[in-house]
Amino acid sequence: MSTADLLVDELLDVALSTCLLAAGHVRDRRAELIGEGALTAAETKSSAVDPVTVVDKESEQLIMSTLLERRPDDGILGEEGADVPSRSGVRWIVDPIDGTVNFLYGVPQYAVSIAAARGEELLAGAVVNVATGRAYQAGRGRGAFTRGGGEEEWRRLGVSSISDVPLALVATGFSYTPQWRAQQADILRAVLPRVRDIRRAGSAALDLCMLADGVVDAYYEHATHPWDYAAGAVIATEAGAQVEHPGLGASGHDGAVTMASAPGIWNNFRALLAEAGADQPLKPFSDQV
Repeated sequence: MSTADLLVDELLDVALSTCLLAAGHVRDRRAELIGEGALTAAETKSSAVDPVTVVDKESEQLIMSTLLERRPDDGILGEEGADVPSRSGVRWIVDPIDGTVNFLYGVPQYAVSIAAARGEELLAGAVVNVATGRAYQAGRGRGAFTRGGGEEEWRRLGVSSISDVPLALVATGFSYTPQWRAQQADILRAVLPRVRDIRRAGSAALDLCMLADGVVDAYYEHATHPWDYAAGAVIATEAGAQVEHPGLGASGHDGAVTMASAPGIWNNFRALLAEAGADQPLKPFSDQV
């Protein structure tokens, strides 16, 4: 086995074990806070409806300390502020809770998401749905796998065989910024009549994992950050999806789009998004009327 293959295997092991550890912490702390009547948003980020909880911060700190213990020369980029430079060339991209609103409300669609990259190349990723315990993992060239719901063995993931966009079930998400939500509503009005239906689960990482598992056929969303899509992107890609994202050095504040689909509809799905104006970044707030 080559040195590159050994690195992917190591990174995948670290990603998955750390993801499972953090998911367990998030699950336990949510139960504790509910018991204390203290499950509330600690602060907000992009808007008054974009919350951060104490558990988001605890989870990121746990992930960061675990990763640095296992691989001390690696860099880390985390949603809640982690920014450690890399000496090894490997950087971890971390979302400690993807779907914090769902976490607060008890909607069972929130996840820990951890990916490893070298430059712009995604090498490994893991996503764990905290509420259900379902885990997803993928390493470059290794395929993508899932386990959960009583499954003891890992099951290989594969995207749907759909070939007709009007029959596609499409996942999407919305910004927390009112001005951008208005633009996204306009795009949705153009897309919805031309697909089977839309699903909005509230976690970009889990949307991409559902695409990998053939649960949905396509996905698009604007204004996502690298920690939202990094792990899900490598999982979906290894499951056979076509994935296009703004890059691992991008900022969701530029309003750019992430899109992905089963290969049988990729060209036509991208064309549909282009016709709806969804292939372009959302307009800056200063351009709003």
